[in-house]
Amino acid sequence: MTPEAASQTATTPAPTVKAVVWDLDGTLWDGVLSEGGGQRLRPHAVETLRELDRRGILCAIASKNEPGRALARLDELGVEKYFVAPQISWDAKSSLVSRVADELNIGLDTLLFLDDSEFERAEVAEAHPMVRCVDPADLGGFLDRAELDVVVTREAGERRRMYREAAVRRQHEETFVGPRSGFLASLDMHLTVRASVADDLDRAVELTQRTHQLNTTGLLFDRDELTALMSDDDHLVLSVELVDRFGDYGTVGLVLVSVEDDSWRIRLFLMSCRVMGRNVGGAVLATLAAGARREGRTLTADFRPNEVNRPMYTVYRLSGFADEPGEGDVRHLRLKPGASLVAPDYLHVSASFSAPPHRKKP
Repeated sequence: MTPEAASQTATTPAPTVKAVVWDLDGTLWDGVLSEGGGQRLRPHAVETLRELDRRGILCAIASKNEPGRALARLDELGVEKYFVAPQISWDAKSSLVSRVADELNIGLDTLLFLDDSEFERAEVAEAHPMVRCVDPADLGGFLDRAELDVVVTREAGERRRMYREAAVRRQHEETFVGPRSGFLASLDMHLTVRASVADDLDRAVELTQRTHQLNTTGLLFDRDELTALMSDDDHLVLSVELVDRFGDYGTVGLVLVSVEDDSWRIRLFLMSCRVMGRNVGGAVLATLAAGARREGRTLTADFRPNEVNRPMYTVYRLSGFADEPGEGDVRHLRLKPGASLVAPDYLHVSASFSAPPHRKKP
């Protein structure tokens, strides 16, 4: 499939579920913690937690309980390790769910809320209509839900670790004394932009399915389509990876470039929300601009606006791209002649890719 054909399927799909937010009393375990001990995990709860973890779907908590007591009970039951971003207080469940999304830096529309109370599900649904609210009565069949059927990549099983490392980074940021640039330099970030290979396919497909906000055009590809593009002389498919002092972010970005007669044209550029605020986007564009210059070509880009991807348009504009005249729902941008586009000093960037010899299609 060509990028033009793929764009026909670029209507914004229902976002993939990135996190399941669990109530505790009557949902994860039987009984009510505040009424005494002895709670037991409900049937299928452990299997469900393990399988969601394997699939890379995070598990969070929104529970009306005393925090210390609830966390202690989770630890006693051996399941505390499966959870990130626990929100445990007597506040409204809608507030707790909102805090989960904020802490994980993901959209409310990527959350699924599990609660045995019809009242609590209704309260969350009223406040956040985009959150999927589900009765956990049948945990045995929960994993069969269509929105939980996701591509399982080698990074999926590491996602919980990555988000826990992110929590440590946030703590470091909150206690860091100095300018923002000093904090970013303290992370010792190493960014790699390289040609994608067969082992990257599952993660590349997953990124196109999971990433909506930091996505320039919303093009969707399956494994066969990406495989064909990787071996096509007229295209570059690039993976973006990031590591810092706290751990490995894994593959955090994907770029599709069409190699044209006089330009490299960015048809798709997307990034994981986990790298927001790191200036990774600008660094990737600087790397692409340098590559295009080496080939004697300019750098252009497509941008298909939707209700959430404005941040990526801002990345282009701040990097020196200007709009070109055009029609339709896709904007065309070009890097201004003489634009000085360089990666920030606090990002150590390595590039491992080059354009194949360009040949025109007959």
